[in-house]
This record gives sequence, C-alpha cells and structure tokens, in this order.
Amino acid sequence: MTIHFIGAGPGAPDLLTLRGRDLIAGSPVCLYAGSLIPVAVLDHCPPGARIVNTASLELDQIMAEIAAAHAAGHDVARLHSGDLSVWSAMGEQLRRLRALDIPFTVTPGVPAFAAAAAALEAELTLPALSQSLVLTRTPGRASTMPPAESLTNFAVTGATLAVHLSVHNLAQVVADLTPAYGVDCPVAVIWRASWPDQRIVRATLDTIEQAVAGSMAKNLQRTALILVGRVLAAQDFAESSLYAPGYDRRFRPQDATSRFAGAGE
Repeated sequence: MTIHFIGAGPGAPDLLTLRGRDLIAGSPVCLYAGSLIPVAVLDHCPPGARIVNTASLELDQIMAEIAAAHAAGHDVARLHSGDLSVWSAMGEQLRRLRALDIPFTVTPGVPAFAAAAAALEAELTLPALSQSLVLTRTPGRASTMPPAESLTNFAVTGATLAVHLSVHNLAQVVADLTPAYGVDCPVAVIWRASWPDQRIVRATLDTIEQAVAGSMAKNLQRTALILVGRVLAAQDFAESSLYAPGYDRRFRPQDATSRFAGAGE
C-alpha cells in the first residue's frame, strides 16, 4: 500500500487542498503532527481510522507505525503542517521508506509564508523593489545553519525575507538585518497565520522588538513568521509591464508585425 505525505496547510482547515482531503478520506491510518495541525482536518478521516498524533514520537516510532500499516495493507495519510518542501522532516522519512521499498506520494500544501502574506494583504515581490523571496531561519537546537546561509549574507541582496522559526531570536534577527535594510525597514510578525487566533504586529526594524513585547505574550513564541522588506509598506511602486498597454506578449500582440502575431490562435 502507499504512504501519502500531505501538506496540511498553515492552519485554517479549509486551506487543505482537495487532493489532500481526498487522500485523507481514503486512508485507514492517519499520522499527524498534532502540535501544528488543527483537529478539524482529521474530520476527513474515514470512520474507524487509526489516528496517531506523532508530536511525542521519535522517528523510529513513527516509522514503526508506518511499517505496521503497510504490512496490514493500509494506506497511510502522513500529515505535516504547511508545505512539505521546507522544514517538514519529510526527507529523513522518505529515505527510510526508499530503503524499505515502501511506496509513497507527496502532496503539496499551502505554505506559512503564503498565508502570512495573505493576512497582510501583501505581494512579496514588487517591481523595482524586490523580485526575490528568501525563506530562511536562524540556528536552533534541532538544526544548525550552513555558514554561508546567514541573515547578514541574505540581507545584502535586499530581497524580501521570510524568517521562520525565529521569533524567539528576534533581537538577533534585528541586529543582523539592520545594517543592510536600515532602521526604517518594514517588518511584520504574523503569529499562527490563518488560524482563528491569528495575530499580526507591524513595525520597523527599529521598533519591532518593543512592538512584539507589547503585543504578544510569552506563550506566543511558536508558530510565528517574521517578514522583512520594503514591499511590506510600499505604495509608490512601479506597475508591472505585464499588463501595460504597450507591452507585446503572446496573448496580446500589439500589431501584425509582432513576433507573437498568430501565436495565440
């Protein structure tokens, strides 16, 4: 049978993909990261499903659950929060499944940074301001950072930054980014993006520590995302050429001499 790794999205139950929902509904076993995934997502499990919260389990225990389900001929829905492509610990599980010759699939989910940007009603890449988004984090107990992947190195680019898993280290984030971005650079901290108790704090690099201290209690130190960049407060920015009247493109050739003339037919 098949192990289905499913990105369960950032928190709101209705941000689960249709494919993810259907795979959950068809799997007699569901393993889910209970500390991050809302219980409402489990409502899609079929009646009588074995549902296991993996928050307190070690990797060997998780793999034992998967192996037992496979031996019994049961599909497994393996739920991780957000999207599986970043910080999901999926890679180490897939490596073991390949070694055991157990088939699996991977279904993407809505990532936290996308939910945070939606909550801010912001586009993270604006013409002439930033055309890149860097997803990164600061070093933690579970994972160190490669030496070249420092915030100071990323800051030199001027790109929009989505700093994950780092609100507890906010002072260092500010110290690392201020020299390149400036004290007036906009910052937003979004806690539990898309959840009913979502909180947003907007400030600048100069004021964000004080703003967070005044708005977020100590128990809100997890599941918060830090967004940094000029795009967060920009109003006077250039418009994209994509929809400009004189922009020659495949689906809107400007005249009969356009290299795209007839291409859309």
